[in-house]
Amino acid sequence: MSRDARWQALLELLVERGRLDVEEAAAELAVSPATIRRDFDQLAEQQMLVRTRGGAVVHGVSYELPLRYKTARHASEKQRIAKTVAGLVAPGEAVGLTGGTTTTEVARALAVRSDLASGSPALTIVTNALNIANELAVRPQFKIVLTGGVARPQSYELVGPLADGVLGQITLDVAVLGVVALDVTHGAAAADEAEAAINRLLCERAERVIVAADSSKLGQRAFARICAAESVDTLVTDVAVSGDMVRRFEEAGVQVVAV
Repeated sequence: MSRDARWQALLELLVERGRLDVEEAAAELAVSPATIRRDFDQLAEQQMLVRTRGGAVVHGVSYELPLRYKTARHASEKQRIAKTVAGLVAPGEAVGLTGGTTTTEVARALAVRSDLASGSPALTIVTNALNIANELAVRPQFKIVLTGGVARPQSYELVGPLADGVLGQITLDVAVLGVVALDVTHGAAAADEAEAAINRLLCERAERVIVAADSSKLGQRAFARICAAESVDTLVTDVAVSGDMVRRFEEAGVQVVAV
């Protein structure tokens, strides 16, 4: 197991349990206690956890796992969702992409579409996600517009009032949202209010809104509301979504595509 994979696994175990001791972690990952001690020490230096005698605990009360350390949970579902979402984008359109693991997969799916290999531009991508802009900036056929704002280390997203100036001056054909939760009653939501505010602006500037979310996010609530369910035109999710959930979203006017 590579160091990055080990760190991902350790951080996710820590988020799940709140505390890990060296022996327990070594047994879980089938590595030596000495390796786990080194990992804990290095992660503590990055303020990813708090080192304790014989183990480690979660760093802070409101710990949020940074995007770069999130294991690809539901990875195959996210890739199928991303490919389908990318297929809903027409050449030449202006596309807003929020940050997140699923929208990052959407960006990658757009990048490999053969019909978007050239154009002036093939797509205009507006995003507040530094990692998405970084991946797509090497594609000369894509025009990349990055909002202003202050970077959140957890999600690589730019947030705050500096983004308003950019988003207030543009219009989008489609906004693609990654969400923490989507519920018929409570709408689309994020864990952080600053991220939700930028996502809301992207929705308001778009002609249509697509939510890309695996079924584990559906019927859930989160702290910061982005928009009402009725503001979402299309939900692309995986086939594990229940028939009742599909019916409820369709009654709210949302087209549901399960892949």
